[in-house]
Amino acid sequence: MDRRTRWHLAQDVAVAVMIAAIGLAEVWVPFESVQGTGSPLVSTAAILVCAVLLAMRRIVPLALVGVPLTWVACFVATAGDTQVLFFGGFLPLALTLYTGARHGSLRTSAAVCGSVFAAVILADFFVPELQGPSEVLFHWGVLLTIFLIGIGMRVSERRAVDAAVRASIAETEAREAALRAVADERARIARELHDILGHSVSVMVVQAGAAAEVVDVDAGAARRALEAIRTTGTDALAEVRRIVELLREADHDSLSPQPGIARIPELIEQARGTGLAVEFRADDTSDLSAGRQLAVYRVVQEALTNVRRHSGAASATVAIDRAADRVDVTVTDDGGDAEPVGAPGHGLVGMRERVTLYGGTLEAGPGPSGWRVHASLPTGAGS
Repeated sequence: MDRRTRWHLAQDVAVAVMIAAIGLAEVWVPFESVQGTGSPLVSTAAILVCAVLLAMRRIVPLALVGVPLTWVACFVATAGDTQVLFFGGFLPLALTLYTGARHGSLRTSAAVCGSVFAAVILADFFVPELQGPSEVLFHWGVLLTIFLIGIGMRVSERRAVDAAVRASIAETEAREAALRAVADERARIARELHDILGHSVSVMVVQAGAAAEVVDVDAGAARRALEAIRTTGTDALAEVRRIVELLREADHDSLSPQPGIARIPELIEQARGTGLAVEFRADDTSDLSAGRQLAVYRVVQEALTNVRRHSGAASATVAIDRAADRVDVTVTDDGGDAEPVGAPGHGLVGMRERVTLYGGTLEAGPGPSGWRVHASLPTGAGS
């Protein structure tokens, strides 16, 4: 039994004791409300039984059916010679009716309230003291009022509970949506940082290695390699700052634009600067949305990064083909038909997620003479 149930039981026991005390006082003082010449002992027994049942009214609501049945049994056992009590008889019936209307399941409520109404109807037929017009109007008016109050409170409580449940569900869904949004945003930022830093660092590593090789024999070549490292690092830092601004700035109109297909030649030149021979061709894709252009840019960026980092290829080809309803991006190299050492991992996942976002597909695997990355993005508005 939990704390709430114990508290309800304590309240109900206190109410039952109080009703029993008033009812017994009514019988044995006696009060003027007592009608009939029945035995006080029978009334006392009925009052005590009803008090016990009322003490369990919220623990075992169905037990309240015994309250009207107790008085019916007393009436039958005494052949109708039973005292008619207000505090000891009518008050317990009224509390039983309220509890039946207010608490318990629908079946329990129907059984409890039905038993009270049936007992009162029988009393109206067979107890002369209850057959006067004013008496009938009084006890039926009180009983129906109590019944309607109980029903009204039951409906109000149910509505309040339903509203609380709906609010809890809505809060939970909002919290889950917020968590998903945070996770998606973190994944997006991780992809951006991976694409930017992975590409730039790989270029810097290659250039640093080239500078180390020629620093003693060709100071000019070493200087050019170091300059390429500086330029690449500056660009990477600017890209990282742009992402930080995206996180901090509320006015997106003031932000620098995302890189698009127009900046792919810069990637090609950086790759060529590392000694990789890159052939590049592209159809007109100026009508693509900014999001699709960014996806194409990141696919080319990650693919070239993987070529330099893993394949050991001497040359690569980048092709962007525009069809009526899609754009195809293909990056191939001549690094052999084996899978690159140290499989792409997050980079490949990031490329696939970007392409899938627009309903496209991504394939990465051995090509005719080396490794091949092929992405196909629909260009329709509904994709």
